[in-house]
Amino acid sequence: MKELKLLKGNEAVAEGAIRAGADAYFGYPITPQSEVMEYLMAEKPESRTGMVVLQAESEVASINMIYGAAGTGKKVITTSSSPGISLMQEGISYIAGAELPCVIVNVVRGGPGLGTIQPSQADYFQATKGGGHGDYKLITLAPASVQEMYDFAGLGFKLAFRYRNPVMILSDGLIGQMMEKVALSEQQPRATEFDQSWATTGKRADRGQNVITSLDLDPARQEVHNQKLQAKYRKIEEDEVLYEEISTEDADYILVAYGSSSRICQKAIELSQDKGYKVGLIRLITLYPFPKKIIKEIAPRIKGILCVEQSAGQMVEDVRLSVGCDLPVEHFGRMGGMVPIPEEVVEALEQKIIKD
Repeated sequence: MKELKLLKGNEAVAEGAIRAGADAYFGYPITPQSEVMEYLMAEKPESRTGMVVLQAESEVASINMIYGAAGTGKKVITTSSSPGISLMQEGISYIAGAELPCVIVNVVRGGPGLGTIQPSQADYFQATKGGGHGDYKLITLAPASVQEMYDFAGLGFKLAFRYRNPVMILSDGLIGQMMEKVALSEQQPRATEFDQSWATTGKRADRGQNVITSLDLDPARQEVHNQKLQAKYRKIEEDEVLYEEISTEDADYILVAYGSSSRICQKAIELSQDKGYKVGLIRLITLYPFPKKIIKEIAPRIKGILCVEQSAGQMVEDVRLSVGCDLPVEHFGRMGGMVPIPEEVVEALEQKIIKD
């Protein structure tokens, strides 16, 4: 029987990192994700696994510590919330350009600016379209439960090392702060099963010196490097798409959502069915790679799609691009830290899509 523990989402991702064999955590406190560091400091994972936990002097410092440690082939993770992630963007671009594995957690809060400490999903563009400078992508996972906050720490490391690419876990203040029962897995070793021949571990007799950088002043070589990155992203888009279908088999209308909004949509489906509407849900688990194939396949047999987000409308753009036909695709969202309720989703579905 698996060990069960009642945890907050922020605590779960911290415990998930420890049990996934993380070598180090570097971060800086910011609401609503400060419990990640608080939990790690209290748990003292250095005595359990040797994992290093260090509070940096800023988000800029923490992402550059991640950059350096990732270059040595270590499993490293950082967490922050929206304004802090914005400060990390230059470092994230460097890490992606240098093709280094790491896990970055964003427990999203309302913006723009300092905004509010309440939950939001308005960092979708930042996470899925690069965020920093240059042509790069982050593998982006969207947990919808405390269990997935725990599970995605381990999954994030696997994907990061498989593709030598940073992985973002895009959560929000609601998932980060809620408490749920979590099934804990066995402690994994800090060593990784993936090839680390690229890591900067010193010159050895069996190979030359490894150099890691995101800088190349020769445009021809830099173009070749960019082409290599784009080929990697195409591979990720082919092999790593994750989503969940709920009540879609005979649905006339589809809700598309991720994270905490997808949980709200599940109740909205029940309320819609009570009114005689056939409504299903496509829950996005990977935001990048985006599950465009399933949306394109389902579009010809339904009457409309409502995208539910805690934003002014960001994910809806990718849904519209995926549909590829004249199917109505509308958006419903709350902003500034306001969380929609299921009744509002049903009302929006009636007004924007069903229109009977």
